[in-house]
Amino acid sequence: MPVHGVLLLDKPAGISSNDALVQAKRLFNAEKAGHTGTLDPFATGLLPLCFGEATKFAQDLLEADKSYETTVCLGRTTTTGDTEGEVIAELPVDVTAAQIEAVLAGFRGPILQTPPMYSALKRDGKPLYEYARAGITLAREARALTIHRLEMIDYQAPLLRLRVTCSKGTYIRVLGEDIGAALGCGGHLRALRRTGVGSLVLDDAVTLDRLAEAAQQGRIELLAPVDALLASFPVVCLDDALAARFLHGQRLSLGKEDVAVVDGASRVRVYRISDGRLLGTGQMQAFGVLAPERLIAGNQEAPAA
Repeated sequence: MPVHGVLLLDKPAGISSNDALVQAKRLFNAEKAGHTGTLDPFATGLLPLCFGEATKFAQDLLEADKSYETTVCLGRTTTTGDTEGEVIAELPVDVTAAQIEAVLAGFRGPILQTPPMYSALKRDGKPLYEYARAGITLAREARALTIHRLEMIDYQAPLLRLRVTCSKGTYIRVLGEDIGAALGCGGHLRALRRTGVGSLVLDDAVTLDRLAEAAQQGRIELLAPVDALLASFPVVCLDDALAARFLHGQRLSLGKEDVAVVDGASRVRVYRISDGRLLGTGQMQAFGVLAPERLIAGNQEAPAA
């Protein structure tokens, strides 16, 4: 059946993101669904799932900053950087909280990070983890990313709990390994929980168990509207005539009032005034011109102000 909206799922440990998506899609009996960036099987937490028209905007969450809480087990390194790998080295842990704080300071802001071999990044059509499982290590180019927030929640040796907010493409497993290496004792992730994706937060998420227990209508009511993915975009509202032109892919010259509302933003979410229907997203161009970007079908109403 056609289902449109966003499910904020609290993914459990022990299953892949795709397995979680398949289970949720089956429960909704949905025609079309996708997730917005994977969580490793051992990881838990916020996994936004998009249904129907919401899948058109999933890329925006892939580009968004992510927030996590993680536990690093110092003194032990593994092949995968987490609990799923084999132990390859053990060292004594003799570091203080002050030493940890000094090391963490070096990881805040712009940094370079080398993707792990145990990742889904592809080389010659094969994911890196397939090479890793075959005992092959390939050269990987370091990537520029940004650690917006990195703070110690608790430290009871050898377990170090951290809170992280980072740019897209950050591997928290690698961050934990690199922090352990900088402390001279190594480390791997004992636990990882994602708490935020863009403006979406874990507090609003539901579990697969709760989803399974709900009746079909109750499940639908657990969905956030399609434009939950667009909360950071300024709003432009069009009358019926302009809305019709927008839905036909025509560029529109907006009035001074609408341009002032946009306030210099390049991307906006567009609604029809008469019924509050979300029409899609647009790009603001020079001289107040609105160019359609992604258009949606169906009747998606704007959330109450």
